[in-house]
Amino acid sequence: MPDQPLTSRGAATRRRILDVATQEFAEHGIAGARVERIVAAARTNKAQLYAYFGSKEGLFDAIFFGSLERIVNVVPIDAEDLADWAVRLYDEYLRRPDLIRLATWARLERRPSGHLVADTDRLDDHKLRAIAEAQAAGLVREGDPFDVMAVVIAMSMAWSPVSNVYAATAEEPPELHERRRALLHESVRRAMTPG
Repeated sequence: MPDQPLTSRGAATRRRILDVATQEFAEHGIAGARVERIVAAARTNKAQLYAYFGSKEGLFDAIFFGSLERIVNVVPIDAEDLADWAVRLYDEYLRRPDLIRLATWARLERRPSGHLVADTDRLDDHKLRAIAEAQAAGLVREGDPFDVMAVVIAMSMAWSPVSNVYAATAEEPPELHERRRALLHESVRRAMTPG
């Protein structure tokens, strides 16, 4: 990253690199992504890319951590209604399938076990606290808050681009999505309700 603020032209170039590289990494992974394709599609050069991100891996990190922050901010948890949260995650995967693919490439190529990101980079502390508070209030079943969160996220990904059963797309008929949302909502509600 440059030490000085970017000009508007520099910011636009950086944004083009991020947009193009997001698709490149989502489609090809870290190892398969090609800097040459990224800079050609972004109408820039390797020197500019490396000046902004340091390396191809630095570019992936900028995109990947940005995608994690996006999901946290766009789909904030409501621990008192985990079923609704799961449905909103489902919708976000339809809107931005590239983001879930990025997480999958990170899992495959970087961290095949354990947490997806290092402890210092995790963004789930507030989610875990919210789940623990909902459990204490008797609104969510007992269990490790991390495990509860993991189950809800896994259920929300049942039809995501990384499903090993079926990957849904936004282009499918709306009634199909409504049926899935209803099933997901009811399944999470039943699974996470105490008793």
